[in-house]
Amino acid sequence: MPVQPTREQLAELGAIAGTDADGPVVMLNLNRYRERAVYDAPPPGGQDPDVSGREAYERYGAVAQRVLDRVGGRVLWHARSPGLVIGEEANRCDEVIAVRYPSLTAFLELALDPDVMVALAHRTAGLERATLIRCEPGLGE
Repeated sequence: MPVQPTREQLAELGAIAGTDADGPVVMLNLNRYRERAVYDAPPPGGQDPDVSGREAYERYGAVAQRVLDRVGGRVLWHARSPGLVIGEEANRCDEVIAVRYPSLTAFLELALDPDVMVALAHRTAGLERATLIRCEPGLGE
């Protein structure tokens, strides 16, 4: 299951970024973590590879949070998801994170930031499955 956007998906966002249609956006992250992280190479910074998937993702999250602050974004909501009420087990996620960006341009700044690009090794190692849904800002925004 993919855990990173494709080039085509990023290009679609890039076509909107910087245009009159670019504006505030909320990215809804639905994450399912691996039991144990799986690194393809030694982790960046020489960190221990023998960690849970959630711990590996948190390494990525620490870097992403610094960049998120810089681009003017913020986490709106973050919660663990203990189970499904409706749906297939294949669609279960462990955590839901709603992140607001001032624009798609800001989101792409984060996604393509050099420090975030290095930290993606932790994200990839930690995630079994990821869904990222682009949403309009909510009514209270």
